[in-house]
Amino acid sequence: MQVHDGKVAVEKSDQRYCSDGFKIGCDNGEKSWVTFSLDCCDWQAIAFGAATAGISGELLRDVMVQTMLTRFGAMEQMPTSATQWLTDNGSAYIAKDTRQFASNLSLIAYRTPFRSSQSTGMAEAFVKTFERDYASVNPTPDGPAVLEKLVEWFADYNTVHPHSALKYRSPNEFRGGETT
Repeated sequence: MQVHDGKVAVEKSDQRYCSDGFKIGCDNGEKSWVTFSLDCCDWQAIAFGAATAGISGELLRDVMVQTMLTRFGAMEQMPTSATQWLTDNGSAYIAKDTRQFASNLSLIAYRTPFRSSQSTGMAEAFVKTFERDYASVNPTPDGPAVLEKLVEWFADYNTVHPHSALKYRSPNEFRGGETT
């Protein structure tokens, strides 16, 4: 696994994805854990996985597959050139099985340096936005209720939520107007 030490944003979609995880506290004391992939150009939250028992390597690998299928369709249509997969140093992200799995999907696993907020800034900005604009303003009675609402929240983020980096367009609006 290589260390990424530069600018996260890229000028073209599907060159680099970042992935991270976060937890949402529920009113009954339960926690819902969420991991996601985000395109480092168009800010689209491509895929996510969630559980009430933490982020496992298996959950993360499911997100990797869903990311590639969402962007490229069937496995046979996946690009032969590798796309970067940028993560922090969490155990599920740096596990040998996860790194090998990423390689099998034509993803090059990069990790950020320890305690480097600038290299994880895009993923951290997404987490702050998601917590502020979705989790903290909607009912979160228990884990199953949160897991059920995540599909709606991610869809809203991609279709409605404006981003200053995208000239105040949503990720889907930006992708629709993007020229390649």
